[in-house]
Amino acid sequence: MCPETGYATPMPNIGTGEIILLLLLALLLFGAKRLPEIGRSLGTGMKEFKDSVTGKTPVEPSELPPAAETRERETV
Repeated sequence: MCPETGYATPMPNIGTGEIILLLLLALLLFGAKRLPEIGRSLGTGMKEFKDSVTGKTPVEPSELPPAAETRERETV
């Protein structure tokens, strides 16, 4: 037992080697194509959570103007 903290043993630090190992494991599990998508969704989720905690609400975009009518080709 550590006399300074009162816990059994201090938690070890995570080094560069462990981080690289975790990134390689994630690459093997999810694949190279899904990792950017997962990162994007995590970032969006964290931003939404932060905004909800701070009370900020995103500005709603104004309604889009109606699309120009397209003429359909009639076959004869």
